[in-house]
Amino acid sequence: MNTQLRGAEAEARAQRHLEQHGLKLVTRNWRCPGGELDLVMRDKDTLVLVEVRKRSRSDYGDAFASVHGRKRGRLVHAAKSFLAAHPQYSRSPVRFDVVAVDGSDAVEWLTAAFDAEE
Repeated sequence: MNTQLRGAEAEARAQRHLEQHGLKLVTRNWRCPGGELDLVMRDKDTLVLVEVRKRSRSDYGDAFASVHGRKRGRLVHAAKSFLAAHPQYSRSPVRFDVVAVDGSDAVEWLTAAFDAEE
């Protein structure tokens, strides 16, 4: 199975997990020059921007550790672009979450994983 397919399956698994916890999907794989948002969801009035990480092995650190400074910067850039393109969400609180899917397809969800100012 190729990397793209594994990533899409991890995103679908993460989406189902979040929906089971009451979040509602806005869009998947929203792209802009310089960034992408894997899942954009609503948690009541909060816009939740979700980075999904699939790691089958932990040789290079866990999935949460892979969302480092440069990746966070791209996510913040994509978030700003998304809000500019979708002004209906501009007054919503925004939260960055990370969902990790491991080699056994177990899902771990980290809410408020980082702030835009970090």
